[in-house]
Amino acid sequence: MVLAGIEKLHARLLRRNALGRHFRSLAVWDAFHRHEVQGHALSDTQSQRLLAAARAEPAQLLAELGSSPDGLSPQRAAAVRRRVGANVVAHDQAPPWWQHLWHCYANPFSLLLTLLAAVSAATQDTQATAVIGAMVLLSTGMRFVQERRSNHAADALKALVGNRASVRRRSLAHEAAAEAREGFGVTLHPHAPQVQELPMHELVPGDIVLLSAGDMVPADLRVLSAKDLFVSQAAMTGESLPVEKFAHTHAGDGPGSQPLEMDNLLFMGTNVVSGAGQAVVVATGGHSFFGALAQKLTAQERTPTAFQAGVNRVSWLLVRFMLVMVPLVFLINGLTKGDWLEALLFALSVAVGLTPEMLPMIVTSTLAKGAVALSRKRVIVKRLDAIQNFGAMNVLCTDKTGTLTQDHIVLQRHTDAWGRDDDAVLALAYLNSHYQTGLKNLLDVAVLEHAHLPQQLGIDTRYRKIDEIPFDFQRRRMSVVVSEDEQRDGHHHELICKGALEEVLAVCTQVWRDGAAQPLQAATLAEVQAAAAALNAQGLRVVAVAMKEVPPTQQVYGVADESALTLMGYVAFLDPPKESTAPALAALRAHGIAVKILTGDNERVTAKICHDVGLPAQAVLLGAQIEAMSDAELTQATATHQVFAKLSPAHKERIVRNLRQAGNVVGFMGDGINDAPALRAADIGISVDSAVDIAKEAADIILLEKSLMVLDQGVVEGRRTFANMRKYIQMTASSNFGNVFSVLVASAFLPFLPMLPLQLLVQNLLYDVSQTAIPFDDVDAEVLAAPQHWDAEAIGRFMRWFGPVSSVFDIATFALMWFVFAANTPAAQSLFQSGWFVEGLLSQTLIVHMIRTRRIPFVQSRASWPLLATTAAVMAAGVALVMGPLAAEFRLQALPLAYFAWLLPMLLAYAGLVQGVKWLMAWRDGAQGRSAAPSCAMPAARRDR
Repeated sequence: MVLAGIEKLHARLLRRNALGRHFRSLAVWDAFHRHEVQGHALSDTQSQRLLAAARAEPAQLLAELGSSPDGLSPQRAAAVRRRVGANVVAHDQAPPWWQHLWHCYANPFSLLLTLLAAVSAATQDTQATAVIGAMVLLSTGMRFVQERRSNHAADALKALVGNRASVRRRSLAHEAAAEAREGFGVTLHPHAPQVQELPMHELVPGDIVLLSAGDMVPADLRVLSAKDLFVSQAAMTGESLPVEKFAHTHAGDGPGSQPLEMDNLLFMGTNVVSGAGQAVVVATGGHSFFGALAQKLTAQERTPTAFQAGVNRVSWLLVRFMLVMVPLVFLINGLTKGDWLEALLFALSVAVGLTPEMLPMIVTSTLAKGAVALSRKRVIVKRLDAIQNFGAMNVLCTDKTGTLTQDHIVLQRHTDAWGRDDDAVLALAYLNSHYQTGLKNLLDVAVLEHAHLPQQLGIDTRYRKIDEIPFDFQRRRMSVVVSEDEQRDGHHHELICKGALEEVLAVCTQVWRDGAAQPLQAATLAEVQAAAAALNAQGLRVVAVAMKEVPPTQQVYGVADESALTLMGYVAFLDPPKESTAPALAALRAHGIAVKILTGDNERVTAKICHDVGLPAQAVLLGAQIEAMSDAELTQATATHQVFAKLSPAHKERIVRNLRQAGNVVGFMGDGINDAPALRAADIGISVDSAVDIAKEAADIILLEKSLMVLDQGVVEGRRTFANMRKYIQMTASSNFGNVFSVLVASAFLPFLPMLPLQLLVQNLLYDVSQTAIPFDDVDAEVLAAPQHWDAEAIGRFMRWFGPVSSVFDIATFALMWFVFAANTPAAQSLFQSGWFVEGLLSQTLIVHMIRTRRIPFVQSRASWPLLATTAAVMAAGVALVMGPLAAEFRLQALPLAYFAWLLPMLLAYAGLVQGVKWLMAWRDGAQGRSAAPSCAMPAARRDR
């Protein structure tokens, strides 16, 4: 049941954090920016509540919210949640069944069929009305059942990739102590509050939230404390640069002040870029700033995604074809037969035959089935349309750590600046990692695994933290300031800095050697860099450690204080390559995907790891070199280089955009805050469940296992899903084109209709049933071997090649019935119509197996058993309808057995001709450099999120 819900996960997950749903569309963003931010997005009450929170003293605000610096108890939080509701925007709820049913029905094809059914009813053609109604019910019902069943399991799936927030909650003992102090004046010793990781939807006003780099802001918050807290509000205000937030209280500003102007407020849907802070929740769900925007924006027209645009293009091609051909059929039959009512009904039946009424159901079912299959391979699809891009991807950009390597970093060496083991360097690194409150990465975790150091260093008794200077991706270093016991002689503050080698060396003026500091002159600098390079050559990632002692005269430190440091040495980490990496890279190459490594790490470490896994890295392009390149130069460089090192987030984003502009379909795999810009810029963003919130929010695909092999399996499944959708479109287009061409020929020369409207409708209904198992069909290996794209010209080319082939045998059937079986008068028309009914149905059903593969069907490639079963059942039902007791109800008649003796060689000849045309198309496409597999219709999606 959980797996079955994945096909609905894309909508539910994006609604859960509605930012991803609304602001990825530039049209909606324009409307938002024009009408909401510049106007009045909030009601006066909501706006005044946020402004009041910005202007209130923290203690006063906490009291109004019934909270405290220690947060809420679970009991109080539950009571507040019952009163204000869950922290979700209004449209996060699943629609009622009747609204969902309407959504499944309301597509152009169902509406067109309904119109045709109404016309049939008005002309008292009850049988045609019933058949058309059955088509609508089949298409709508199957889609409704498939999606409705998934909705019930979507909540279970959310937990797999859902974002969480760090919240301070009081325990029961703490709550009782607080009530005792307040109510009875008794002094108790409550337990300390607990920091819990809670799903964002559980937050309520009054909760105390802890924020650090990479976190999504889970609700509207008032900042209580902040240290270099920078937040990206681009989605709310359009500001490209992060905004710093503070904990100060605003005085009463002018009447025109807006909540977005307050630098002590944080808004749902934004994200923390750097620094750390604590804040109290003041508004959740629909009461938040974003919740109010979302409620207004849901009523606006959404721009279709590129995938939807491709399906729409195919649909409108068939509709335009119908608008031309149906009037011709009507006029020809009216003029030649003289019965204009019968001609109208027949023309309407042809219109039904040209309508791909199963397209919405086939697309939904195929994507849903693909998402379920991907989930079994530990790949969660957030946005179903992304499956098409997954299959079309031909370039994968990925980081090194955790993808090529085991993502289990071990502290291997701790040395002085000359490469000699030094425990003092490890102690300084431990102090830095222990006292920092920002985003702790795997390097910090590896340092903190040395459990014996706290006792040796006397962290609980000897040191206390004074301040910290958080990490950011421009400085690529972070510092903490600690103080030793004031009773000791020489009391001072120690600023301990840890970070990338070049960035730390940039703020060092001295180096520690043999118990003393020496000036860091050019010759000495070359020596210490050589020592670090020797560690890099062993595949070790080197982090520099520096410090300085300062007088205890200040309590607040900033980036400017990171100067005149003394380089103490290095901590070096090992992250060995995965055993599965080399086979995975080979599998990706075999599937036509070029892998490019985009990392912020040192070029020597990167080259060593790439060499170990068999990835060519003779020339590594560095971020500094990219800075100096023009776009044209970068295009040439990205085409010839596979490994890029020492990159900033902006470099990664620029490379991804450059690859896309060169015509590639680019996937980007990342899990850090520095990866978010590139994830948004890629055609398909791929992250992992352990990623920071902003990376998961920016991604389309979430891997439950950070592995290239899992990714390769997901790509193959995406291509299989796309191939099955393509089959239906090819079958529908070619069959419809051939049928209408045959109808035009027959209408011009026959003295009666080649098939009655009711018969044509029944044939279409049976053919539709035969195609319902296409989403579950197998796909040939060669189709999966290369990226697959929508091609705008392919659908028309496919129609022109295969449509006339079926018409050749339709016309041959006309000749057979006319000359051999003497069905050449109006009195014998039912025999003629029965003959074409059977031949048309069997050939249409046979084409399902012929077009689904470039190989010889049934011999070299067999369909899946569901497709075999449905097509066999439909063929048997069609023959039984003509030969059985119900034939008269449809104005058909039993065919002579000799007819089937003629029919069998005709079907074999038809299959042989189709196979020959397939081979001819393959030769022609190969000669022109096209893909060996026919494809339909549209360039891969390009999206800027």
